[in-house]
Amino acid sequence: MNRDASTYRTAYEMAGRQRDISVSEFFLKNRHLLGFDSPAKALLTTVKEAVDNALDACEEAGILPEIQVEVADEGDNIFSVTVEDNGPGILENQIARIFGKLLYGSRFHKLSQSRGQQRMGISAAGMYAQLTTGKSLHVISRVEGEPTASELFVSIDTAKNRPELHGKKKIKWNRPHGTRVEAVMEGRYPKGPHSVDMYLKQSAIATPYASFHYRGPRGEQKSYARSSTELPPRPAEIKPHPRGVELGRLIQMLNNTRSRTLLQFLENEFSRVGRKTAQEIVKRAGLRLTERSSPKRIAHVQANYLYRAIRKVPVSAPRTDCVVPIGEQRLYEGMRKEIDADFYVVKTRPPAVYRGNPFQIEVGIAWGQPGGADLEVDANGRIRKTAHPKRDAADALVLHADAPAHLLRFANRVPMLYEQAGCAITRAVTQINWRSYGLQQPKGALPVAPMVILVHLASVWVPFTSEAKEAIAPYPEIIKELKLGLQACARTLAEHLRQEKRLKREYEKRSHIETYLPHVGIALQEILELSDAQREQAVEGLDAVLHRSRRVQ
Repeated sequence: MNRDASTYRTAYEMAGRQRDISVSEFFLKNRHLLGFDSPAKALLTTVKEAVDNALDACEEAGILPEIQVEVADEGDNIFSVTVEDNGPGILENQIARIFGKLLYGSRFHKLSQSRGQQRMGISAAGMYAQLTTGKSLHVISRVEGEPTASELFVSIDTAKNRPELHGKKKIKWNRPHGTRVEAVMEGRYPKGPHSVDMYLKQSAIATPYASFHYRGPRGEQKSYARSSTELPPRPAEIKPHPRGVELGRLIQMLNNTRSRTLLQFLENEFSRVGRKTAQEIVKRAGLRLTERSSPKRIAHVQANYLYRAIRKVPVSAPRTDCVVPIGEQRLYEGMRKEIDADFYVVKTRPPAVYRGNPFQIEVGIAWGQPGGADLEVDANGRIRKTAHPKRDAADALVLHADAPAHLLRFANRVPMLYEQAGCAITRAVTQINWRSYGLQQPKGALPVAPMVILVHLASVWVPFTSEAKEAIAPYPEIIKELKLGLQACARTLAEHLRQEKRLKREYEKRSHIETYLPHVGIALQEILELSDAQREQAVEGLDAVLHRSRRVQ
């Protein structure tokens, strides 16, 4: 076939066009993967990443978090986002790399629970700001004990994934320690379920020991005070569990280890592998592998046999002190503080494992009764109506009886506001048969009820479906634990609803009887020729008998 030489390229020409692509350059063109696919989502993602970093830093330093967030409208769909914390601060020589380089941080290789895993969020926010407005991140940070703070303007050289400084100096700052980061970007400021307000409200539920202060672009101000002064325990760092390591990762570990023998490698590089377990693995592997074999000299075929042996030998479950749930008491306090409801139930499941990674599920349900009153039994056995405080419709999480339940999803205490349909949590909730617990539910959908369903997954490595960290992958082990936690809460809620129905029926019957008691008294007075005092005494006696039966029950 004849080809036009001016139209087609030769192999040499094609080879000359090949070049490396930096991770920054890749995500610059695919920023939707990081949660910057729309102006509204970009604004929220920036706040989210900065606040998450601030909370992690404060908790790691043992400081009760005090977070200030401000979103200001600069006009023409340009917003400035400022997040300031009272954390330990950042060393000056680290600031540029933290805020001006993707995939730079201390948590990616750690197996312990933390909000940030990939260490791309805040630097990606700076990259988005740089792309849409051309402005650098403005960072101020002060380490405790330092007389001044460091002020830097940082951007990213996307072609080489390295930071660029556009100004650095020492300044006076009224905070003794902490960090302040400001980004100016194109954005849109929405209200409702995907708003900055909702993100902070949900963060206040999951971190009741933190205090949040927010100023919005329309002059609105909101504070979320802490309800607890006790920080959660710090999660421990663990080594990889053998059940969570695949063949390629095992080969990489063998090549990079400092252990001189295979036995030492198995004991030193893995969690829950002791001397006897390591010896059993080597014995089952065979293929000329011995306890004294050099890990770096193990061939690919031998590594494959070693991998199969690891899968066959029983190994204890991973340690769970690397996972720290919110806790039933703290979660209950957070829900009571931020969700206006009538009934609350919280359950924390025992730790479980997926792919060798420990995780723990927590579920809470807040039930609200629209209509403004609740039934309760007082000390005298009387059923009374108790009025609810006035609800703020714009801020309420419990909505109407004919609306779907409000689902709140958290991963390592971080709210997930987008991609609800593709999340394992949503799948587990919709697979529960809520009708068996007395609720209405369309097929394959959330139950229709005035309630909030809160689900939290804590893990050393959350299996997000994308770098945007908005949805969790549906591993069978995770789905199972989610369902068990949801069913435990649903059973408690069903018992509460049955009790409410009993009280309602009884209240209606007793109210009907009480309406006619005065007429019964008048009839008795006429039949028995009683005095007015005797008539009143008879009515009081009948009323006492009526409510005494309530106490007997």
